[in-house]
Amino acid sequence: MILKDFTGAAQCVREQTGPFLNRVKAEAQAKKVAVSLLGALHSDLPPLVELGALDPLDDLLPKLADRKLVPAFVDLGKMGTGHQVYVPWMQATYIMAASKKALPYLPKGANVQHLSYAELRQWAKSVQEATGERRLGFPAGPKGLMHRFFQGYLYPSYTGGVVRTFKSADAVTMWTEFRDLWAHVNPRSTAYDFMQEPLLAGEVWIAFDHVARLTDALRQKPDEFVTFPAPAGPNGRGFMPVVAGLAIPKGAPDRAGAAALIEYLTRPAVQLVTAREVGFYPVSQVELPPDLPAGVKLAAAAISAQAGAPDAKPSLLPVGLGAKNGEFNKIFLDTFQQVVLRREDPRRALDQQGKRLGEILTESGAPCWAPDAPSQGACPVQ
Repeated sequence: MILKDFTGAAQCVREQTGPFLNRVKAEAQAKKVAVSLLGALHSDLPPLVELGALDPLDDLLPKLADRKLVPAFVDLGKMGTGHQVYVPWMQATYIMAASKKALPYLPKGANVQHLSYAELRQWAKSVQEATGERRLGFPAGPKGLMHRFFQGYLYPSYTGGVVRTFKSADAVTMWTEFRDLWAHVNPRSTAYDFMQEPLLAGEVWIAFDHVARLTDALRQKPDEFVTFPAPAGPNGRGFMPVVAGLAIPKGAPDRAGAAALIEYLTRPAVQLVTAREVGFYPVSQVELPPDLPAGVKLAAAAISAQAGAPDAKPSLLPVGLGAKNGEFNKIFLDTFQQVVLRREDPRRALDQQGKRLGEILTESGAPCWAPDAPSQGACPVQ
């Protein structure tokens, strides 16, 4: 469906990350490249950049100026090099959603599309005072994605980083303020895995989650909900895009054909077809058509506003941790348990967890990823 109007010849070959990387590496090393265009997540591409297997796309980007690609994603596409390594293709991410019942309780002068964490706390407090219920919710259950909120939203917004700034003074302030916010969070949040269910049930009026885990609520009752970007903190509006990009391998047999397909896939109309078909959303500032399903439109509007916000601070999924990825995520959840749920001293908890975090980074050898500044070797916990 996505390729139906493409006038060139294209065959889509789907592969898991491991076989995909092995194939591209093998072709590059043998200098017998058979594939002309690669579509992959940002986090899949570092090994190919290190190998020098990708062709710079600096010549293509100016030809796509009318696409209005999100500048933050264009920068990510350089992958720390001086060249455009990939062209942004599509994205998924985490956003906020709220019942329209909550809107009358917004703090005076607050704009739901430009909230701060301080305003979110006041909003949740006002709702609680008016209804007698704590109606702000987070996916902090056993299968929830609460760790991504800390890694991609709270830490970048307050500290400007994730690993380097893990135990900073700004992090102490952040955890202290988030503990205050938690006083207005629905206590069942520690059992919530998907926020669409408590939103539909009315248990929660304001929620954060991955867009795919809000979809049912937005599709079933689009007229009852609003969507909006995550709040901003002292260091910007942290958010975690799951960005897919289009790259051309060096020695591609049909570079011109690959460039034509990039041009096609980044067209606004095709970006919207992609959103309908696969649930990944535009990486450009597209005008949403009136016939787009209401639930999809709600999600797309919030995703676009979040990525295009002037204070947007993208934070990538962890890269290079390998088998240590689960341990890395657990550090953030354990800190949450200590500081917020058990109300332990933030400084003591951060020093304790920061030591283990440093060990994980050293053992994996993973260099820093955005928003942390690049590092030579393992990313340091400072």
